[in-house]
Amino acid sequence: MTAIAPSAPPTRAAATTSPTTRLSFGRVVRSEFLKLLTLRSTWWSLAITGALTVGLAALIAGASSSFGPGLSPVAAITLPIQFTMLVAGILGAMAITGEYSTGMIRSTLTAEPCRGRVLLAKAVVVAVTLVLLAAVTTVIAGLVVMPILGADAYAWGDVKELWLPLALSLLAMATFGLLGLGWGFVIRNGAGAIATTVGILFVLPIVLQLFMMFGESWQWVVELGRWLPSNATAALTNVDGADFWPSLVAAIAWPAGTLLLGWGVLRTRDA
Repeated sequence: MTAIAPSAPPTRAAATTSPTTRLSFGRVVRSEFLKLLTLRSTWWSLAITGALTVGLAALIAGASSSFGPGLSPVAAITLPIQFTMLVAGILGAMAITGEYSTGMIRSTLTAEPCRGRVLLAKAVVVAVTLVLLAAVTTVIAGLVVMPILGADAYAWGDVKELWLPLALSLLAMATFGLLGLGWGFVIRNGAGAIATTVGILFVLPIVLQLFMMFGESWQWVVELGRWLPSNATAALTNVDGADFWPSLVAAIAWPAGTLLLGWGVLRTRDA
């Protein structure tokens, strides 16, 4: 009888390790654009910002014509920023707090473990979105204001009087959005981040102005209000003013400092 040799045990297939893939920063930015622009709240915020900018610019220009010439088109176009800044800040806060409320932040940090890249990508997306929106609404507002104030009111060839203030108004919108984004990373709660952003942009300047009633000994508190984000960005349109460069530094330092604080919180806390 022929003995049947036991069959050799099947050899285990060599374990294959799939190459570790890492998302490029461009892909992270693209995913953040998709997340932001697929939210209805984003489009509502953008629509409200555009309508306020154009509508208020037309109202300001129309009101000024009743009292005679003197208001520059730049002033009519940039003054609505004192109202649209709130929508920009709220949009920035919602860009991250929505992920914390739904738990999507875990998926985000799983796909991109480098948390600093996530924060930077969100900052790029929020800033670019608001700058593009501000550029479009500025052009539309300029066209609406032109028939009211007259084309002669525009100093077309003057960079300092026309083009530079308009460009700095785009920076102002990015400042407000990034400020809200930074507080969103720090607080991680929609209501808290929005309340903090609105408080800094709108409430705190009013509170500091109240110290004028307490005499000169409290004047230093009033002076501090000049470097708040809303007041600093408003001063940027006056490029000949003595506060231009300090205001520019303040407009950049506020969102940069808040985002740096948010980066520290993002690194040290669990999602």
